[in-house]
Amino acid sequence: MIKFRLKVLLAMNDMTQTQLSEKTGIRQPTISAICTGAAKHLPVDVLNKICAELKCQPGDLMEYIPDAE
Repeated sequence: MIKFRLKVLLAMNDMTQTQLSEKTGIRQPTISAICTGAAKHLPVDVLNKICAELKCQPGDLMEYIPDAE
């Protein structure tokens, strides 16, 4: 399973979801879906805007957690 770490990165940057939305032009519901893990896909342009604003790498936004068997 892929787990998004956007909520953690926002906290580390002392930024709210609304502030990220305003600075990147990404719709707030999209950012919220990423933060809560409800996002089913992440377009490259969205990933690029988030990484540019938070000055991070795509791998910083996600982590892979193997499914329990």
